[in-house]
Amino acid sequence: MRSASELLADLAEVVRQTFPDRDLPEPVEPSTRVFGDLGLASIEIVVLAERLDAYFGRRLPFGTFLKGLRDRGAEDLSVGELVAFLQQHTG
Repeated sequence: MRSASELLADLAEVVRQTFPDRDLPEPVEPSTRVFGDLGLASIEIVVLAERLDAYFGRRLPFGTFLKGLRDRGAEDLSVGELVAFLQQHTG
């Protein structure tokens, strides 16, 4: 199982590869907000989800994850929450 720090590094790399023209904060930390700090739009989360599926070589349940965020009224998502999701589903 990959550690949270390894998954954070993986996630940051996938974000940089997926959105190479984006001026991303350095470093990307668990408290970094996906919408507020990385500047991603909701449609870009779908693109990122597809890239993460490819990176980890499996289909991850992003739909369920994002629905849970909507259901709790979250307006943003922290990188730490995304890392925890990846840790749970990438084994």
